[in-house]
Amino acid sequence: MKPLLAAVLGASLALTAAPGFAADSGKITIMVGGITKMVYLPAKLAEQLGYFKEEGLNVELLSQPAGVDAENELLAGAVQAVVGFYDHAIDLQSKGKEVQSIVVFGQVPGEVELVNAKSRNTIKSMADVKGKTLGVTGLGSSTNFLTQYLAAKHGLKSSDYSVLPVGADNTFIAAIKQNRIDAGMTTEPTASQLIKTGDAAVLVDMRTMEGTVAALGGAYPASSLYVQRAWLDKHKPEAAKLARAFVKTLKYINTHSAAEITEKMPKDYYGSNKALYVQALHNSLPMYSPDGRMPKDGPDTVLKVLAAFNPNVKGKHIDLSKTYTNEFVDQAK
Repeated sequence: MKPLLAAVLGASLALTAAPGFAADSGKITIMVGGITKMVYLPAKLAEQLGYFKEEGLNVELLSQPAGVDAENELLAGAVQAVVGFYDHAIDLQSKGKEVQSIVVFGQVPGEVELVNAKSRNTIKSMADVKGKTLGVTGLGSSTNFLTQYLAAKHGLKSSDYSVLPVGADNTFIAAIKQNRIDAGMTTEPTASQLIKTGDAAVLVDMRTMEGTVAALGGAYPASSLYVQRAWLDKHKPEAAKLARAFVKTLKYINTHSAAEITEKMPKDYYGSNKALYVQALHNSLPMYSPDGRMPKDGPDTVLKVLAAFNPNVKGKHIDLSKTYTNEFVDQAK
């Protein structure tokens, strides 16, 4: 089923169900903010390994190219959960919406700021992006948040550069090749594809803890499974099963090689260049959480990034304890 059709059907179901939720059929629909992105690999891998079925869950995975679109599907009640960046939970609390992360996939963003090969002589760091066009997956997306923060760290205002939503995967690659963006933020395997072809080079690397601490000042929990608090209160058994499935998936990732993990993924994820996919995944392995728990100081780092420029968050009191819970991953152990 196509994501747009699924969203329309889900939204129509929500009109006849309880306010804010689709009809409770026993199926859990999870919207992923770009299902082929390696930052969200645990979602598809859990399905491929049969972990949802082992838990007795009927899970359907859908995909939207940007996390902000997935978030909107959740708020509309068209889906029960989202695999997206944790920072949405903080942003939404500032708007009076209660969303909680229940499993953390990535202890770092896994994002890479790439500079177009044609601009690499003029852009040596984020301090040089004044007057340039920067690509993000979508306006209001996590890549947009991070791009603004990295530029602000170098003294630039958001009015000093342009931000262009270019999506992910092939649409991001096209934006680079067509010179519509001077630099942009993306994930694996897109980053490795562009680096290998020579169309782009790394400007800021947040695939590792070392690179993330250098860029953002601390651990930055990113990809995660989050749900509406109202749904969670009524579906704790299902949440616990989802957490178990994903904790087992993260353990699998941390005990297998990139080549072994690739063998479990659908062939259309790597197409005709399996070796490149394996290399990109190998580069990404440090970002995955070993146990699904929220890093101790992670929420504070994320809040710091958002509060630096996001008008929804800046100056507001955010109760970080309501944006995540380790309850279900701790049970899964």
